[in-house]
Amino acid sequence: MKQEIEKLKQEFKSELATASETAAVEAVRVKYLGRKAAVNGLFMRMAGLPHEEKAACGRALNQLKQFFAGEIEAKTQAFCGGEEKIDLTFPGELAPGGSRHVLSAVIEAVCDIFEKIGFTVAWGDEVEDEWHNFAALNFPVDHPSRDDFDTFYLDLPPASKRSGKYLLRCHTSPSQPRIMKEHKPPLAVISPGRVYRPDQVDATHSFMFSQIEGFAVARDIDFAHLKGTLLHFARSFFSPDVKMRLRPHFFPFTEPSAEADISCFMCKGKKQADENPRSPGGGVKTPRGKCSVCKDKGWIEVLGCGMIHPNVLEACGIDSKEYQGFAFGMGVERIAMLKYGVNDIRLFYENDKRFLEQF
Repeated sequence: MKQEIEKLKQEFKSELATASETAAVEAVRVKYLGRKAAVNGLFMRMAGLPHEEKAACGRALNQLKQFFAGEIEAKTQAFCGGEEKIDLTFPGELAPGGSRHVLSAVIEAVCDIFEKIGFTVAWGDEVEDEWHNFAALNFPVDHPSRDDFDTFYLDLPPASKRSGKYLLRCHTSPSQPRIMKEHKPPLAVISPGRVYRPDQVDATHSFMFSQIEGFAVARDIDFAHLKGTLLHFARSFFSPDVKMRLRPHFFPFTEPSAEADISCFMCKGKKQADENPRSPGGGVKTPRGKCSVCKDKGWIEVLGCGMIHPNVLEACGIDSKEYQGFAFGMGVERIAMLKYGVNDIRLFYENDKRFLEQF
């Protein structure tokens, strides 16, 4: 046994001496101190030795393991003190960072535009009740949007008979009655957030999307204030050169109501058609190239707006004879699609890095 211990010791010295890097030293450590090391086999053979030899053999093997460990530690320290010393002050490699989602960036940009002209940002709750989502906003009881197939109703007991059922809000407009009940005019509020409607998902529709609601209430507010506010937003967000037009529309919570269009900021509102030279068969109009944003219409619908209906003001405890207000709402995905030329709303939610890293 003594001869085998001495032989193992000499082999260890030889292999450790030729180890020229930390990886080689680690390989020697595993070979001579690992679970399958030869020294462990010698420990197992001690059971067959005479009783009077076991103690001496055990001491010799323990001393051998201590020798192995000490020599390996010294060799490792020698490397660390030389070329392979780790410089802890050297800057490491930074992991690649993420970026802000394009919809979050658009919401932040829109809110920033309105904050600069005096609006306050207020995030509402995504779970609402029927009174704030419909009744307070002048939706009649038989309005189609209150049907089960147009709204996500929740299986929860109502808070009261007046509040009605709980639901996932289908627009951000409930922020109007909630804020107007708690605060006195003058008010100027912008309210972004997610909304839910049971729509079939396709290139332009989704069951969940984002909206931004804005409204202002004060004395002597008129339609000119509304148009001026929206024109400022459109020129700040899309292009300083855009023009705006308002078309009559209907919303239960505003009167009068309108749809707001802006002139195409891509083709500058110019038609992209020309006529071929006349031939014996006569001139034929052919498109020279469709505008990817307005499709040669020259105008782009961006949002809905109007003067707050007196019934809404009265429902919130505000005297409609003393105060007036305007309101507007826009789809975040829609204005993002227009601004960046995206043709499918589903791209915003598929988490494809190739798409998201473009913004």
